[in-house]
Amino acid sequence: MNPWNRRRLLGAAGAATLVAAGLEACVAPIKSLQPVFRLAPELDALAPPAPREFRAAWVATVANIDWPSRKGLSTAQQQAEMRAILDHAVALRLNAIILQVRTSADALYASALEPWSEYLSGTQGQEPEPFYDPLALWIEEAHARGLELHAWFNPFRARQSQATSKAAATHLSQTQPAWVKAYGDQLWIDPGERAAADHTVAVFMDVLRRYDVDGIHIDDYFYPYPITQDQGNEPKVEVDFPDQSAWQRYVDGGGLLARNDWRRSHVDALVERIHTSIRQTKPWVRFGVSPFGIGRPEWRPPGIQGFSQYHKLYADVERWLRQGWMDYLVPQLYWRMEQTAQAFVPLLDYWHTQNPHQRNIYAGLFTSKLPASAADTKNAWPPEEITNQIAAVRLRAPGSGHVHFSMVALLQNRLGVADTLKAQTYATPALVPASPWLERSAPDLPIAGLRPQPNGAWELTLATPQSGKAVARWAVWLRFGEQWEFQISLQPTMAIAAVKPQTGGAPLTGIVVSALDRVGNESPRIGWLPLRGSTP
Repeated sequence: MNPWNRRRLLGAAGAATLVAAGLEACVAPIKSLQPVFRLAPELDALAPPAPREFRAAWVATVANIDWPSRKGLSTAQQQAEMRAILDHAVALRLNAIILQVRTSADALYASALEPWSEYLSGTQGQEPEPFYDPLALWIEEAHARGLELHAWFNPFRARQSQATSKAAATHLSQTQPAWVKAYGDQLWIDPGERAAADHTVAVFMDVLRRYDVDGIHIDDYFYPYPITQDQGNEPKVEVDFPDQSAWQRYVDGGGLLARNDWRRSHVDALVERIHTSIRQTKPWVRFGVSPFGIGRPEWRPPGIQGFSQYHKLYADVERWLRQGWMDYLVPQLYWRMEQTAQAFVPLLDYWHTQNPHQRNIYAGLFTSKLPASAADTKNAWPPEEITNQIAAVRLRAPGSGHVHFSMVALLQNRLGVADTLKAQTYATPALVPASPWLERSAPDLPIAGLRPQPNGAWELTLATPQSGKAVARWAVWLRFGEQWEFQISLQPTMAIAAVKPQTGGAPLTGIVVSALDRVGNESPRIGWLPLRGSTP
């Protein structure tokens, strides 16, 4: 016998024991009012596939874009805003939040390596008062609601242009000034300084080891976007990044790479080191990158034009995909579908063609281009732009997903976009796409039982075999009449109605359950059907 089938049968036997125990505990009057269910392996294949789609939003803390809404809020106010964001995400049926925890060599968590972010208190280096650890609470509250929490880092920025606080004594600009370069109105950690890159990786790994994050996430800021300066009557020229000292050491040491290739080598090395370090530390944690949305000029689809991150940010994203150095990619496709030079659909297709290892690719959506008020129409997008882009992703890359930039647009329900998403686009919940290359094995068939309740409902009890793989959540399909309803449960028990008022009182005619691990692998399913002749 196939070991997989044998495990299914053994699991089903255990489940049958629980079902029988539950029914025997019921009094006769309850039995007479409710159907009696039997194990039904034939039902497993009839339930539709588990819906899969990464539905996430970035929560930007830099410049107080999303959270906290302004500097200097009290601990209670910060926490209330946090919970409101998470509750809104659940109401919309999102399944992940990507929280910015390092904006500028700072920390929105308790860190011995970098100072507290000024976007909390208004003063860099000042901890919350009364004290709490924001990242720890975000994770706790997100997981309690069934949301994944991905920690988002900026690898090299050291001070953002809207910062106002004096640098803390523990900030890199003060402790390691040779690493930090002024560029325009910002400060940047020089990627060419090996010790600086070591520090950045140490920051990532510190969070990975101490916090139960589901993902480590970096954005599109590697080397900074180039700035220009006036040349009198001459055209503006780009200002080169001031890494001369590190470059000269490289040349003097016999380095042979051209300067641009040398810069790319630092970014490549950082991405590879983060990926490798995650695998060695917590292999179930996913590593995601959100780059600028246009690829290398020589490989672009016909008609696509624009900025080259390969040449200007020194980000060879296509190589990272070829090497398998990430678990998911979120290209920032921040253009309207009708915009031909940066067309949304061809760019979406492009990134999927650059993906030999079949990593998850999610579209980054510029949802904040929707105006905050109906009167603010300059360069604003209509809400159907976002829903149409999601429809295009579903059509061209079913089972993938998308990320909204940023959460504030959904919180403000700009032009009713959140209402439309909730009622139509996200009408049913969805599981995060699986990442089976991280862990090949799936959980065992769950041990489950049904117990009738005095109110006419059922209580479904779920458990994991003691020797089995840990379960992160359960997928539950309920059939009322001939219609299937999909639910996700985090709890080992859940109540199930015997009839569905929303479907005209259709009776419960089937139940199917499976278990999922932290990377989304699904166990075999177990199903129940009412015995013939039993009520309802």
